[in-house]
Amino acid sequence: MPMSTLARAGLGLVCAAFVAAPSALAQDRAADANYRETAVFAGGCFWCVEADLEKLDGVGDVVSGYSGGTLQNPSYENHEGHIEVVQAPYDPDVISYRELTDYFLRHIDVLDDGGQFCDRGHAYTTAIFYNSEDQRKDAEAAISAAEAELGKSIVTPVRTLDKFWIAEGYHQDYYKKNKLRYRYYRTRCGRDRRVKAVWGK
Repeated sequence: MPMSTLARAGLGLVCAAFVAAPSALAQDRAADANYRETAVFAGGCFWCVEADLEKLDGVGDVVSGYSGGTLQNPSYENHEGHIEVVQAPYDPDVISYRELTDYFLRHIDVLDDGGQFCDRGHAYTTAIFYNSEDQRKDAEAAISAAEAELGKSIVTPVRTLDKFWIAEGYHQDYYKKNKLRYRYYRTRCGRDRRVKAVWGK
């Protein structure tokens, strides 16, 4: 699996040391039964996308995982062909899919097709995975609007969602369970600096 020089292993972020209790994870996901729709996005490190989306009103417990490849039962050690994604449950009465997609695009580097920030390689590329025709239309409209705003072509593709594979428990809510390590990783990776450079304030 592609890894960056500044990414998790290089920063000493040994994920296997932080395994979440399966029962706690199951309880978190059960709470999401209140949210009727889901959005699946790939924006590089799934820890960061999860943290960004969970700030929004109307978004439930975001789950990190893998999608886009053909490998069955992918894992963090082997998800060849897949990319890191998140599945975000949301209440469409509070926030729309289009609003979610607009927000997502403005929290990634939509001009980079080789990964995201310090994380390089296919596993960290961006995508919007749709699970309905309405989502596809909204995603394409959001990209068109973002291209008009930037005056540049966006490399983030809109793809049909085949299957979402949940990532290991230690990846879920990593930014909450390992706050210092997460902040160090995000800062050193330059995520927020680059987003600001692309999109401005």
